[in-house]
Amino acid sequence: MATSAAAVKEEPATRFAKDQLKAIIERIERLEEEKKTISDDIRDVYAEAKGNGFDVKALRTIVRLRKQDENER
Repeated sequence: MATSAAAVKEEPATRFAKDQLKAIIERIERLEEEKKTISDDIRDVYAEAKGNGFDVKALRTIVRLRKQDENER
């Protein structure tokens, strides 16, 4: 005799794991949204710099170099 999934009582540990997994996934999704927003903002700043006559390629190089350790440069 088969029991339906709805009839099976969910164990507390299983429920906790499902809730924890759902919370983790929601956090990742929120961070991905924030990352996209920040990426869009950075792109807008580069576009503004280009509009003001700055060399975007040079700006990207400067930003990349400033991220590095002084010893890596």
